[in-house]
Amino acid sequence: MARPILSLFIAATASLAMTASAASELPLEVVQIGVTPNGFSSQPRGWNSFGIQANPDTTPGFSFNQDSVVSQCNTLANTAALKDAGYVYCSLDSGWSVGGNGDEFGRIIYDSSNFDIPSLADHLHAEGLLLGVYVVPGAFIADEDKMILGTNVTIGSVCSGDNGLARCNFDYSQPAVQQWHNSVVDQFASWGVDLIKLDFITPGSPSNGVNLLPDLSGGVIAYHQAIVQSGRKIRLDISWKLDRSEKYFDIWETHADSMRTDQDINNSGQPTFVSWEVVQRAIDNYRQYITTVMQYNTTLTIYPDMDNLFVGNPASVSGVTDDERQTIMTHWLGAGANLIIGSDLTNLDDFGLNLLTNTNAIAIADFTARFPMQPRNPGTGNNSSQQLQAWIAGPDPSGTAVVVIANYGPDQGQGGFGTSLSGVQTVNVSWSDLGISGTFDVHDVWAGDDLGTENSGLSVKLSEGQSILYKLSRS
Repeated sequence: MARPILSLFIAATASLAMTASAASELPLEVVQIGVTPNGFSSQPRGWNSFGIQANPDTTPGFSFNQDSVVSQCNTLANTAALKDAGYVYCSLDSGWSVGGNGDEFGRIIYDSSNFDIPSLADHLHAEGLLLGVYVVPGAFIADEDKMILGTNVTIGSVCSGDNGLARCNFDYSQPAVQQWHNSVVDQFASWGVDLIKLDFITPGSPSNGVNLLPDLSGGVIAYHQAIVQSGRKIRLDISWKLDRSEKYFDIWETHADSMRTDQDINNSGQPTFVSWEVVQRAIDNYRQYITTVMQYNTTLTIYPDMDNLFVGNPASVSGVTDDERQTIMTHWLGAGANLIIGSDLTNLDDFGLNLLTNTNAIAIADFTARFPMQPRNPGTGNNSSQQLQAWIAGPDPSGTAVVVIANYGPDQGQGGFGTSLSGVQTVNVSWSDLGISGTFDVHDVWAGDDLGTENSGLSVKLSEGQSILYKLSRS
């Protein structure tokens, strides 16, 4: 993998003055993330099964059952670098539960032919890991005649219709609906569940192929309230590509701990996990997300979920080059996004393991868990989609900041920027572009190199798909 080339920031005086003037009209508003509704102050880190389930050719021998999941998640427990970096969640995606009915009270139950959830939780907890499960809105249509636990109310009296997922639609104005959610989450808590992924939420979940009601935000509120009353600390991650309007973002960030900013990014059914075209889309969706929600409030209480990280396996399995793998990791780190690995943990290469566990990079994740990055276009400081892009996280009160500079390569159809600059490009980013001033010590995070001090900006040569991750410390 070719190294990016950093040079001193040099620009003609007139050009620099024009850039500074343009950027000076765009002051930097630092974005922060505070404590989430369920009490978390960092993004979740771990592994999720969906990528392998949807792309089985990437992981020969994997079956979605307890033995295969334990094999994957034991890698988290037994690889000191992963565990030390905080990768502790072992999250099951769709298929762990019975798909057509619940128990005698209509509560979600595990598929005992493949999983014993309490014993899985016990095993994970003994290894210092945590358990995640997957749910969708509604109760089963087949359970409409069953009584909700602790009530004399049948499910069918508060849940009707067909959402296309074998489930009816709750009337969230009915108190018994909250009692159903409480009963489900109480059972999850008794099993030892630590994270709930709530999928198929609307407004959002575009092109879902089922029959969702246009507003399922009540499900997010109900699961949050159920978590609170359960007495167990459980994360709530909601999905997918959720509505970013102020009305709904307020619901998401006051009831959930992370929210998906895009659709699924994996190459479903393919022998590789992801394509660069879709990564370009995911990065631009994060740009759209952060530039929208920071208009409502620059102190957020929810983490962005950019979907699973497919960077751990060799390029031939991941589906992207090593430069692109590093760029993916850099952007997920910079965004303060969920660091949930989708790769085959039993087939990590040295490069992938370093991407996931590099101590300097994980320190960046700790920083962006409080100060997520936002785009600042080179030359203007604007926040539009650009092939040659810059981002800044912070500065924090001490003046420390994180800067990402990228060349995404030609737009492959979903990048949002529409340009096709080929080959190596020089990207000049002034302090004015970034909205900062002063003298900073510059550290190249991935290379581990201290690059000296800079007082005006950075200039870097980047190949297609390449990026660089800097930590700036005020001199």
